[in-house]
Amino acid sequence: MNSNRRDFLGRAAALAVGSTAVPYVFTARSEAADQPRAKNDQFGIGAIGMRYQGSVITEKARPYGPIVAIADVDRHVREQARASFGSTPAIFEDYRKLLDRKDVDVVLIATPDHWHAKMLIDACRAGKDVYIEKPLTLTIDEGKQLVKVVEETKRVVQVGSWHRSDSRFRLAVEMVRQGRLGKLKRIEVVLGKNAKGGPFASRPAPGHLNWDLWQGQTPETPYVEERCHYTFRWWQEYSGGQLTDWGAHHMDIAQWAAGMDKSGPVEIEGRANYPETPGGYNVPIDFEARYVFPGGVEMVVLDHGRNGILFEGTEGRLFVNRGTLDGKPVEALADSPLPREKFQLYPHDNLTRPPREGKLDAIINHMGNFFDCVASRQQPISDVASQHRSVSTCHLGNIAMRLRRPLKWNPEIERFVGDDEADGCLRRPQRKGFETA
Repeated sequence: MNSNRRDFLGRAAALAVGSTAVPYVFTARSEAADQPRAKNDQFGIGAIGMRYQGSVITEKARPYGPIVAIADVDRHVREQARASFGSTPAIFEDYRKLLDRKDVDVVLIATPDHWHAKMLIDACRAGKDVYIEKPLTLTIDEGKQLVKVVEETKRVVQVGSWHRSDSRFRLAVEMVRQGRLGKLKRIEVVLGKNAKGGPFASRPAPGHLNWDLWQGQTPETPYVEERCHYTFRWWQEYSGGQLTDWGAHHMDIAQWAAGMDKSGPVEIEGRANYPETPGGYNVPIDFEARYVFPGGVEMVVLDHGRNGILFEGTEGRLFVNRGTLDGKPVEALADSPLPREKFQLYPHDNLTRPPREGKLDAIINHMGNFFDCVASRQQPISDVASQHRSVSTCHLGNIAMRLRRPLKWNPEIERFVGDDEADGCLRRPQRKGFETA
């Protein structure tokens, strides 16, 4: 599982400053990215979206190459980010100018959810390999499009669902899939509460923020501070609340353990109470979703209880979260360990690297797996196809909650069964100039 880090040779980065212009014509071409790379080449890294998580993943990527370009619609954020990464990266307000740079081989994306699909499509078509934060999409139809684009462009894309690289979650899934709980019957997922708040006042956008570009494909609205930065996730226009935030982690692991990472549920129902505060957060103030997968496995998703995943089978139960892995099947490992040669989850495990020393950092491991796959052109552990399926399950729960009735889903064709109204929820109108097409 351990592998030595490659010794990379540096490449100087040109310094440039960009400004916003919409519409915009790309000059980047993908042909150069398809050329073979020497094993000791260094990857030029561009980072888009530099608030907290953007800075985190950019720091994790630093061992693999120079940070040559940074893009963020907030001037304060991008200037602070440049100072944090050696004051040498070029900085841009418009991410498309970053994608035009020939010295950018790999792109990191950590913007709000509503920008993920378009930025990933643009980056792939510009010939870049991409590490993108979860959740992968804002709608199910965006995910269908992403799968096609990634396949067509042959780019390596790792989604930041880093629980797949965490030892506890990995072992839990292996145990479920190898029958240590008997036949899997039920999964309970606890995510946590959505935030409540409002009404919030609108005001002129600060001069350092391009509010129009921040909004992207979403409906144009006056600037409200609480819509922006971290709290975007409590607005349905930009995200899906906890169901797509923590859900993109826990529900991905649950679906992986159930062997449904290339499929999905067939029945969905949801209950939710929505806030009645005009001008305030509009995701549910409490919610519950229930799914049934092919074969009869039931998954219940709650916003209350102990955060984590509880697997229940005919021969035992198993609980896992970021700090815990327990249950009688775990205790039994001392006498009957899992045979390493029978691990089923990821065929390229030798590429997944731990840090050189100290406790395993799953994000470092996840980032290492991504760069190994950039070099080898193999599929990373959180590939686009599997992550589209898991976040689709998150979206399906939100759709059932909004429609307030049970739904039937055909995971083979990715449409609802005999339900035109529900099918209309697979996509959203996109503001002109920001479409994902």
